Amino acid sequence: PKTWQSPTMSPHCADDVKYEVIERAVAHFSAIAARGETLAGQPIREMITVNGIRIVLEDGTWGLLRASSNKPELVVVVESPVSQENMRAIFAEIDSYLAAQSEVGSYNQKI
Repeated sequence: PKTWQSPTMSPHCADDVKYEVIERAVAHFSAIAARGETLAGQPIREMITVNGIRIVLEDGTWGLLRASSNKPELVVVVESPVSQENMRAIFAEIDSYLAAQSEVGSYNQKI
């Protein structure tokens, strides 16, 4: 089956704060799920919070956010089995959250 996947995108985030930024992201997105709110217009089907956060939406579209283990960066990857639009929609949600975090800098690349 066809899927739409982003390249690995890495916004700058200093080593001494990147894990704290990820912990806050886990809390933020977990609260959205706990309230039964939607993300990118869809219910959240699953949240995996081992070494970061992987948010899986109802249609299987997912977004991953974690700290890089060897660089002062975060790692963002998104994918959708449905459409490029859904892939971009979940990226927009993650990107919007990261843009509000003062410790997070520019990406090496974006979709």
